[in-house]
Amino acid sequence: MKKEYTELDVWIESRKLVNIIYEKTKFFPKDEIFGLTNQMRRCAVSIPSNIAEGLGRQSAKEVIHFLYISRGSLYEIETQCYLSFDQNYISEDELNLILLQILNCKKLLNGFINYFKKLKTDN
Repeated sequence: MKKEYTELDVWIESRKLVNIIYEKTKFFPKDEIFGLTNQMRRCAVSIPSNIAEGLGRQSAKEVIHFLYISRGSLYEIETQCYLSFDQNYISEDELNLILLQILNCKKLLNGFINYFKKLKTDN
């Protein structure tokens, strides 16, 4: 039986990352609400969203396309977290916690991409 995307570790872990980002950005300066706060939240949300959208597609090629978009967003959020640290919006401990979750998501997503690449070549 095929798993629903909501049961997949890659989607579940990316949702955890979204929750961490939302929690940490609550304490960013108010003048960042339309800047880094908004950018980080939108970027984080795009990760599980693109996983879900990709898995709703018809072919492995289409799935891979959306998984790559999701992976790009992981790299983008990683950079934004470093920038937040540089601006003293998050502590080094907070940065390290987020980076650990990002790394976890990267590993899961890369494995998932490789799985779909294999499916694509097997067809």
